[in-house]
Amino acid sequence: MVERVTTQTQMRAAQRNLQENMTHLARLQEKASTLKSINRSSDDPTAAAAAMAVRAEMRAVDQYSANADNGNDWLTTIESSLSSVSDIMNRVRDLTVQGANSGSLSATAKNAIAIEVEGLKIDLLSQANTKFLGRSVFAGNSNEPTAFTAQGTNPKIYDYAGGTGSVERRISATSTVRVDADGGTIFGTANASVFTLLDDIVADLRSTDTSINVGARLEGLDERMAIMTGQHSEIGARQVQMERAQSTLLEKTGTLDAQRSGIEDADLGQVIIDLKLQEVTYQAALAVTARVLQPTLMDFLS
Repeated sequence: MVERVTTQTQMRAAQRNLQENMTHLARLQEKASTLKSINRSSDDPTAAAAAMAVRAEMRAVDQYSANADNGNDWLTTIESSLSSVSDIMNRVRDLTVQGANSGSLSATAKNAIAIEVEGLKIDLLSQANTKFLGRSVFAGNSNEPTAFTAQGTNPKIYDYAGGTGSVERRISATSTVRVDADGGTIFGTANASVFTLLDDIVADLRSTDTSINVGARLEGLDERMAIMTGQHSEIGARQVQMERAQSTLLEKTGTLDAQRSGIEDADLGQVIIDLKLQEVTYQAALAVTARVLQPTLMDFLS
């Protein structure tokens, strides 16, 4: 059986073919103008799914990077504060040793040392209440404005307002880093605090009892300074971990961006070549269609 082909059939087939060529040409023009190989999911569903997965991972890495930056700022603040604390404590120890020379110091000289120790205690209390973005870095997960507050007058009690939990920053899907410092461990609490110890040193220096020698406080100072040094080292180790995470995340950001570009971005050279070939194909289709659709009987009857 011979299939019947009419002029209308030829015209519809020619129109369909031209439309397909124009659609392909329009997509190549869009790629050339946007420099994107995927402008909608239907362009390449598999590649679109891969691009979405890469972009999701990029968003996660961006958040981890922000966490690491914030955490490093916390740890830098703490490290700077503990360095100042170390300098203060070394000066207090030097003054305590100096004040222990009871035989060569007058009451006036001891009082001068006591005044300096009092000033150092104020500086130490200020460092213990160091803040970062409005949060006390030595108060754990507490929202209290200060980690240590002095209560009473004589004797003063230094209350620790820190929380029992810690402040952590997530730097990957499986790991977090603590970014606060345990003020209770570093400075002590209540009567066992370093502030009470300095008050005791001042009291010994001003005491009129000749049997009291401030040198007896050196052992307590050394114990407290050893604790502070250990905590300072721990903060340094955490900061190294955070800086390593920042470097790793920065490298991963570059790798993921390269993957995204490989999936989404178009090769301009290849797109231009494809576009020129499609233009030639479309022009050829127009020429062939013009020759195939010859004049019909109706043209002659008119």
